[in-house]
Amino acid sequence: MNSWLSLETGDFAAWGIPLLIFLGRICDVTFGTIRIILVGRGKRFPATILGFFEILIWLLAISQIMQNLTNITNYIAYAAGFAVGTFVGMTIERWLAIGTLVVRIVIPREAEDLIVYLIAKGFEVTRLNAEGALAPVTVILTVVKSRKLPRLLEIINKYYPRAFYTVEDVRLVHEPVNPATPISFRKRLLHPFYWLRKSK
Repeated sequence: MNSWLSLETGDFAAWGIPLLIFLGRICDVTFGTIRIILVGRGKRFPATILGFFEILIWLLAISQIMQNLTNITNYIAYAAGFAVGTFVGMTIERWLAIGTLVVRIVIPREAEDLIVYLIAKGFEVTRLNAEGALAPVTVILTVVKSRKLPRLLEIINKYYPRAFYTVEDVRLVHEPVNPATPISFRKRLLHPFYWLRKSK
């Protein structure tokens, strides 16, 4: 009986603990990756919550390594979990499309057709007439939610495949709230990622 217990304990130390370390590192690095992105976008409350769980999971993982310093598998699991967690965190951030972006589009001629189409699709645009190196150009500015960027780029490439554009993160956007379409508490409660995305 004692021999059976010793075997089971040995198996868990050899494979169970590395597995827990691996999964723990995936979780805490995923939280850390998203937290850094949220900090860069000025979202203090969700970043604080993620930071708490990030460091808690990290402490649990590192404590297991310190208690089992002779098992090289723990070190491999720790490093592998860090790598996978970074990938998972970036994938989740792309899926959630957190934040707001400003897109600058430079077109070397009049772009009235593109402007009209963007407005019809719900994008708010500002047009500037500017001078390029060789000829006048039209500069279009628009601020969009991250999740709408693929659609915007699709429209740009459809109308002007050779258009020059840049995309930058926006830390703060001040926009008027339409009182006719308030966001209800029920909608906030039921939306699992509302506190991250802050949809209109």
